[in-house]
Amino acid sequence: MTVQFETSEYEIGGVHTVVKAIGKGKPVLFLHGAATLEGFDFAEGLSDRFRVYCPSHPGMGYSGDAPHVSGSMDIIIHYLNLLDAMDFPEKPHLIGFSMGGWLATELAAVAGDRFDRVVLLAPAGLNDPDHPATDLGSIAPQDLPGFLAHDPKVALQYFPDGSDPAFAEKFGADRAREGETVGRICAPFGMGHPNLSRMLARIANPALVVWGEEDRLLPASQMPLWVEQLPNGQALLIEGTGHLLLQEQPDSVTKIGDFLAGQTP
Repeated sequence: MTVQFETSEYEIGGVHTVVKAIGKGKPVLFLHGAATLEGFDFAEGLSDRFRVYCPSHPGMGYSGDAPHVSGSMDIIIHYLNLLDAMDFPEKPHLIGFSMGGWLATELAAVAGDRFDRVVLLAPAGLNDPDHPATDLGSIAPQDLPGFLAHDPKVALQYFPDGSDPAFAEKFGADRAREGETVGRICAPFGMGHPNLSRMLARIANPALVVWGEEDRLLPASQMPLWVEQLPNGQALLIEGTGHLLLQEQPDSVTKIGDFLAGQTP
């Protein structure tokens, strides 16, 4: 059964910005990773308690092109402007996954007063040499599903299987478009910021860092580095799970919802 989202559209600084939303309750803003191939269906697991808003980054997913983007700050400004346009009646929670975790960190560091609780899911951005991320360029395309999920079948469902040439063509075009945008976001410093650990100290919000124990892209050994720098941070390690932890372990969505609701995850 296909998850039914409501769609809103905004013009933000000349960028046609599409936001998918589901559920009722306190708002949650979700920032996706460096691709949108897995979609937003996980949000259904939060929809009984929260109204989850899933925008596509400028130049990615459902949103329009953004040729002006030349670094993460352009994305931060975009989301500050989007928050103004959406005009939530109360402070939303903020969730960021992978690259979106890096962007959520910068966003919360400069505008933490605009959010309630913060959740960082296998966040990118620290680039600690003792806990290196896997170089995506070193992964053969056929091996990528095994790096995205501990059980490759979880990731394979989002990839072309050869049965639908039109889907395969669109998949390739979408990944190329998103990859070009990600390249411009990462142009100044790579996937992250050299002072990101210093930014974490500014995030006074209650924060939860979640990681899949078997993450082959961003090692879970990074998790303490994040939690130690967050003034009100705590950790949640998901066993037997890779990078796509929301898709591979649906129970993690419930635990994240518990944290957002003020309960112990």
